[in-house]
Amino acid sequence: MRLLVTGGAGYVGSVCATVLLERGHDVTIVDDLSTGNADAVPEGARFVEGDVGSLAPSLLGAGLAEPRFDGVLHFAAQSLVGESVAVPEKYWYGNVVTTLELLEAIRLSGTPRLVFSSTAATYGEPEHSPITEADPTRPTNPYGATKLAIDNAITSYAAAHGLAAVSLRYFNVAGAYRGAGENRVVETHLIPLVLQAAAGHRDKISMFGTDWPTPDGTPIRDYIHVLDLASAHLLALDAAQPGRHDIYNLGSGAGFSVREVIAACERVTGITIPVEAAPRRPGDSAVLVASSDRAIAELGWRPEHTDLDEIVADAWRFLRDLGDRAHSAP
Repeated sequence: MRLLVTGGAGYVGSVCATVLLERGHDVTIVDDLSTGNADAVPEGARFVEGDVGSLAPSLLGAGLAEPRFDGVLHFAAQSLVGESVAVPEKYWYGNVVTTLELLEAIRLSGTPRLVFSSTAATYGEPEHSPITEADPTRPTNPYGATKLAIDNAITSYAAAHGLAAVSLRYFNVAGAYRGAGENRVVETHLIPLVLQAAAGHRDKISMFGTDWPTPDGTPIRDYIHVLDLASAHLLALDAAQPGRHDIYNLGSGAGFSVREVIAACERVTGITIPVEAAPRRPGDSAVLVASSDRAIAELGWRPEHTDLDEIVADAWRFLRDLGDRAHSAP
């Protein structure tokens, strides 16, 4: 298929683009490099630098007799929860307005398929665990709210214009694949933060709360290997049905605590990592684990890389290979 990948210079987008190319697809990437890295664009992909919303009509060929692309995989987004609270306008414009411009270009060009990178943040504070797609969506921050607004817009476009669309709601993505991994200027995810401490890029790791109602007192999260995530995107492209917008959770179905993640990082690296106890952060939850039963049943997807040490080892190998190109703690 001829595929447009937005945000393909970012972490998840670059890994998915790499896998698409391996499977023989024709890939064009558009990314403004505001958070992505030009050297993350995989060899073999065409790259266009610029704003997704502004470039979408010309890239997709809006108004042409035949669509230029068989589908769009939309990863481009502002994605820092804390920043979304402090600067919500950046998120409502950068996520919602940009995606509406993309959706219009998709409609006008007749592009038949869309796979959207959604998030578990659409659910907000869960009532129970594991979280299913039928659970209430009550986001607790603008980031989650913007992603939910986009999901709602996609539902409308699918129903009105026959778009075949799938949203994939990720939980905690980690790991790396063939030189593509997580290398952000502002890092907020636990595994790369801990590995940065192991590599000497930061002094210590803060453990936010040690009195949670979990077996070891620290929060539990669901970690999914980025390669398993990429596999789900390929399956979603094939499964998308005209006039429908299907939503799937993606996770490993199991959870690991903060202490367990730190212990795994120490096992893999052979380095003792300095840790300090810190107060709980507002809005955190004790347990966030996904039910991926629907994706397993309907997409035929099943996570294959669920061993925590394997996930950490892939991320650690990527960080060491980056060398001087790795972003250090601000």
